[in-house]
Amino acid sequence: GWRRAGRDAPPLMRAPIVATSLAEFWGERWNIAFAEGARRFLMRPLARRVGVRGAGFAVFAISGLLHETVVSLPARGGWGGPTLYFLLHALGLAIEKSVMGVRLGLGRGIRGWMWTLFVAVAPLPLLFHEPFVRNVIVPLYRSLAAFLP
Repeated sequence: GWRRAGRDAPPLMRAPIVATSLAEFWGERWNIAFAEGARRFLMRPLARRVGVRGAGFAVFAISGLLHETVVSLPARGGWGGPTLYFLLHALGLAIEKSVMGVRLGLGRGIRGWMWTLFVAVAPLPLLFHEPFVRNVIVPLYRSLAAFLP
């Protein structure tokens, strides 16, 4: 909408489905506004204190806690699932960047794409847990259905 109105508004997503690594997915393709803010305000300052890996882990942990407030809190349940989802991504990124991960090609090409897709999709039930679906999504759809013919 902003771009159609003539405003300079870059897209928030940059074709995340084509990412061939978790690093590319999170750093360059998914929610660019958060990624840029996290790099500037969290990653760089924390990296000076705890190193790049520690800072990256902290960013994923903070993202998990933020998602708890927008997923688990309104659902009144499912606590820990969103945080675990993002901590699994931190682990996945560490595996991807490990000697073994590099040797296996987890950060490039078709193997990297399949790895990224697997790590992003397989644990989605942790992020969008049953209490969220039952207490937020279903009522939302029922409300919308009341307005549709």
